Amino acid sequence: MLNRDGETHLYLQISEVIRARIMAELSPGDLVISEAGIQREFNVARTTARRAIRVLRNQGLVHTRQGEGTFVNAPGQSGPSGRGAPFYRHIAGEIRERIKSGELAVERQIPSEVDLVRGYGAARETVRRAIALLREEGWVYSVPHRGSFVSPEERWPHENLP
Repeated sequence: MLNRDGETHLYLQISEVIRARIMAELSPGDLVISEAGIQREFNVARTTARRAIRVLRNQGLVHTRQGEGTFVNAPGQSGPSGRGAPFYRHIAGEIRERIKSGELAVERQIPSEVDLVRGYGAARETVRRAIALLREEGWVYSVPHRGSFVSPEERWPHENLP
């Protein structure tokens, strides 16, 4: 419970709550609550949420990747390491595998943007980039105001091409 009338700034109180969660519940690489999530949960302004995350970043507990979110650091890690592919590519890769396996059927709608945002805990822009990549590669096509659908197999990229 936050003490809104106390001497300690709200952002410091929030950073302590999140710090405790990191220590008790999260592992290195796990996604931390977003700024929007902090705003909703603690009923605070965006600047307060940003300051809370900044405190954790300055303490070396988390790192932030633009457009992807804030993640728990491994002990002794001060920023992103072994970053690998951007998060949107990870999302696209998982959807691609679901298409190849037949879990997502040809001409059927893929999960909505909202469902993907919730499922991956990702920013809307990250999900949009994943879908755009799949569309560019030929795995999906989009219908305005209807969503994105699995492309017919003949439009899928050939695995042996560069």
